[in-house]
Amino acid sequence: MDNLNLIDTFSEFKELKNIDRATMMSVLEDVFRSVLQKQFGTDENFDVIINPDKGDFEIWRNREVVEDADLTDPNLQISLSEAKKIDTDYEVGEEVSDEVKLIHFGRRAILNLRQNLAARILELEKDNIYTIYKSKVGDIVTGEVYQIWKREILVLDDEGNELLLPKAEQIPSDFFRKGDTIRAVVVRVEMKNNNPQIILSRTSPVFLERLFELEVPEIFDGLITIKKIVRVPGERAKVAVESYDERVDPVGACVGMKGSRIHGIVRELRNENIDVINYTNNLQLFIQRALNPAKISSIKINEEGKRAEVYLKPEEVSLAIGKGGLNIRLASQLTGYEIDVYRDQVEEDDEDVNLEEFSDEIEDWILDELKAIGCDTARNVLSLSREELIKRTDLEEETIDEVLRIFRTEFE
Repeated sequence: MDNLNLIDTFSEFKELKNIDRATMMSVLEDVFRSVLQKQFGTDENFDVIINPDKGDFEIWRNREVVEDADLTDPNLQISLSEAKKIDTDYEVGEEVSDEVKLIHFGRRAILNLRQNLAARILELEKDNIYTIYKSKVGDIVTGEVYQIWKREILVLDDEGNELLLPKAEQIPSDFFRKGDTIRAVVVRVEMKNNNPQIILSRTSPVFLERLFELEVPEIFDGLITIKKIVRVPGERAKVAVESYDERVDPVGACVGMKGSRIHGIVRELRNENIDVINYTNNLQLFIQRALNPAKISSIKINEEGKRAEVYLKPEEVSLAIGKGGLNIRLASQLTGYEIDVYRDQVEEDDEDVNLEEFSDEIEDWILDELKAIGCDTARNVLSLSREELIKRTDLEEETIDEVLRIFRTEFE
């Protein structure tokens, strides 16, 4: 029975995928030789013959024929009388080879051999998974949601390997059930407690880049290059693209006819808004494109300080900044310049007043809320309608009405 169990383990080992023949033979021989060393004190006089095609093996022991009286080590030597029982032609000094059957090892030795073999199989499987997925870092993989925990999701690939999608690597609006198919990019592979840990991500810019490669053949073929990607997962992303062929419009190719190409990416990313921007070495033009959809009047650039002063019409300021400052923050990350937004100077009969001047009448957190939408003076606020202020801020209607009353009183 123990012999059959060992053969079963051997067959299981033989069926392992992606294990080269030389490695398999070497590991199996090492396991057998370790048992021989424990059993006989040495393995040097043994030949281990493995037949991976049939899933079986043979062990042969080589011993020197000595006179009966000179026998000192039964493992390395065989007495002449014993040798002649095998073959009457044997003489002293010759070498006798006889097969050692597994059953002669004893039940405990067979059990140890089986355990060692199983452990080496498991170790090889782990190393194999690690090697395979190490080469897949940066690639998209598809798997099935197997288990959902508070901090991570366990995903199984087609081979049944376990992959982890941590909460921090999930898009905030992601929602999965057990059995759902999931796509993500492999961001890192590490050995933890001697087990390969494969970490996936749906928030990495690399995931968005790979989705573009899948959806846009021109990117996959190298006609269009993605220069840089910045994103706030699930909210907004900006992608700078460049074409090496003047006949190819990089933005048009990425968006597709009536948005056919980009719609699939947007759906995968839970309706994340994606701005595709034509890359240029002209910094002013690049900043202008990065702040889309706002229309810019002029730009002053400080290359040493990596800062850009952008001037816009009052009605364009909120578009440039975006909800919660998202648009301007992503534009800064994309261009590598800290962008400061200013309103164009307009001629006014009356002087304007900075919001800080009203701190004795209006609480600071309300003033901060107004500044967040690009308003830093009283006239900036008054230039927006009541409905616009309610829509763009998190302030109550009563608060907006009181603020407008205070500002209007100031200029009466």
